[in-house]
Amino acid sequence: MKIKTKQPTIFVLIITLILLSCNQNSIQGERWSVDKAKKWQAQHGWLVGSNFIPSTAINQLEMWQADTFDPVTIDRELGWAEDLGFNCMRVYLHHLAWQTDQPGFKNRMEEYLTIANKHGIGTIFVFFDDCWNPTYKAGKQPAPKPGIHNSGWVRDPGDLIFSKRDLMDTLEMYIKDILSTFAKDKRVAAWDLYNEPGNSGLKDKSMPLLRNVFTWAREVNPSQPVTSGVWNPELTNYNQFQLMHSDIITYHNYSDEKDHKAAIDTLKKYNRPMICTEYMARTRNSKFENILPLLKKNNIGAINWGFVAGKTNTIYAWDTPMPDGSEPKVWFHDILRKDGTPFDEAEIVLIKSLTGKK
Repeated sequence: MKIKTKQPTIFVLIITLILLSCNQNSIQGERWSVDKAKKWQAQHGWLVGSNFIPSTAINQLEMWQADTFDPVTIDRELGWAEDLGFNCMRVYLHHLAWQTDQPGFKNRMEEYLTIANKHGIGTIFVFFDDCWNPTYKAGKQPAPKPGIHNSGWVRDPGDLIFSKRDLMDTLEMYIKDILSTFAKDKRVAAWDLYNEPGNSGLKDKSMPLLRNVFTWAREVNPSQPVTSGVWNPELTNYNQFQLMHSDIITYHNYSDEKDHKAAIDTLKKYNRPMICTEYMARTRNSKFENILPLLKKNNIGAINWGFVAGKTNTIYAWDTPMPDGSEPKVWFHDILRKDGTPFDEAEIVLIKSLTGKK
């Protein structure tokens, strides 16, 4: 993911999740029953794939704006995902791309889903995000800064939420429009309403928007599950709310297999389908070889960070820039180069063996 701080200890995780027995204030709408969530899981099987942005885009705006939307690259790269046996990709949206061109934005989402579906790939769309750059603008996006992880990634809604009084109304229209448009679309596997709320030092400042986006989603009542992944055990208020209001449990973990297994064991008590929507940071010992088999064994969806190395520069670690732009000996994220060749052929063999693409 785009975390810049060290992961808290598993002891803190356990203590935090014990607190989840506390009562939560309800929001409008009805959370899925456990039975409904398990039926959804049975229909979709084991979801496996990557967080996806085409290698030609530096951020969500460059991916979705009309001038830089790149269906040719998307088609090629999702073809490579199909070859690995991937069946689900997690894809970030941005409200500004919608606000600037609402019909065009939805048409491009439709085009993306058509391409993904052609390759047998479902989609988890992500709405809001508290990671990386707090400001943004429509139009031409900045060039990547050499050797710097996600130098051009932008938050949504970012700092504007604290200064633009009517932005919350705009965001409500955005969420309801997109959810209503694709509410019955079987190509959409799930809706991830808010990525890492409270990151970037925001702490509880993002709680009003998190509460609102769940309320808006429940008012639309899409046929797909809605969720928001827990990512930092120290953010107790967020963890309580996310776990008690998500239809399916999603989470992030960039630690080794021991810590990851402990997190799984703790989250299993909710008795709901689980997807790890972010993992795989090689230099932190979160690798395909030790994490992907663990996730499959436990029937937990596996969505690693990064697919084709490109303008996001996520082959570089969060906290280890390489300003000369040289290639790190060990990639942090990502699987393939721009020409489709792998960073590590052994990873490809393992992935295919687990997805049945031997």
